[in-house]
Amino acid sequence: MRDLLATARVVALPMRVRFRGITVREALLLRGPEGWTEFSPFVEYDDAEAAAWLRAAVDFGWTRQAPAADAVPVNATVPAVPAADVPDLLRRYPGCTTAKVKVAEPGTSIEDDVARVAAVRRAMGEDAAVRVDANGLWSLDQATEALGRLARYRLQYAEQPVASVPDLATLRSRVAGLGIPIAADESVRKASDPLAVARAGAADVLVVKAQPLGGVTAARAVIAEAGLPCVVSSALDTSVGLGMGAFLAAAAMAPGYAAGLGTGAMFTGDVTAEPLLPVAGRIAVRRVEPDPALLERWAASPERTAWWRARLARVHALLAAG
Repeated sequence: MRDLLATARVVALPMRVRFRGITVREALLLRGPEGWTEFSPFVEYDDAEAAAWLRAAVDFGWTRQAPAADAVPVNATVPAVPAADVPDLLRRYPGCTTAKVKVAEPGTSIEDDVARVAAVRRAMGEDAAVRVDANGLWSLDQATEALGRLARYRLQYAEQPVASVPDLATLRSRVAGLGIPIAADESVRKASDPLAVARAGAADVLVVKAQPLGGVTAARAVIAEAGLPCVVSSALDTSVGLGMGAFLAAAAMAPGYAAGLGTGAMFTGDVTAEPLLPVAGRIAVRRVEPDPALLERWAASPERTAWWRARLARVHALLAAG
């Protein structure tokens, strides 16, 4: 534990647009024998849920990973912004031919969602892949209505449109005639059994994140056993964590899909002078070395740093005990 605390640095990166209810993303970075790694479970997660994220950090920082490719394609991410803001936002993702559009945001309507998706389709053209992500916030009936209205925009898939596995399975049957595949995210990364979705026939695609599944090694095992195509996505990581995701995407992601790892474009700062940002629609598969000056520039307050260090100690104790 002393070794972990000795290298721990806590940062707070400001975001360009509110996303997932936050405007500042906090993360704890660690240096392992194989390089820098990241521990950044969202602040509302309890220690038991955060344990998988620490396993991931240790897996990446203490295990040699051979990159399976030089770069991976990534999607643009469109938060729940007004439709008029979409064209300017998409300019942050040069060369991307896939967009993930947030829908079902609290305080917005289905009409807002339809307008946003329509704006993305207009801006990116008919050949682009457009997917939507509801984070499980629609009810079954709301999802049925919304996907019926969005079908005209030829969605690549709908990510976690409803919360539960049984509702995902029911919705998948309801919208089968619309040609909209169903993808599962929270039902994989937040579930005690990440394979339940696949066994229930509740999804066509798995969206996986390296940290919540316990790291590159553990996530690859889940993907292999599920037997479904997967898309690797970020958890609003710094470039250090995006590097972890890029290694996973290069090794395990289904051909023909773009990874959700272009989210570095959502921050106004990063921990490295060479952040993992989309270039020609792709990000490099590499480990990221933080810049000491940027670690200082974006350092969290002493109070938040103390909170994260105490959290690291508690979660480490959980892993050591069991």
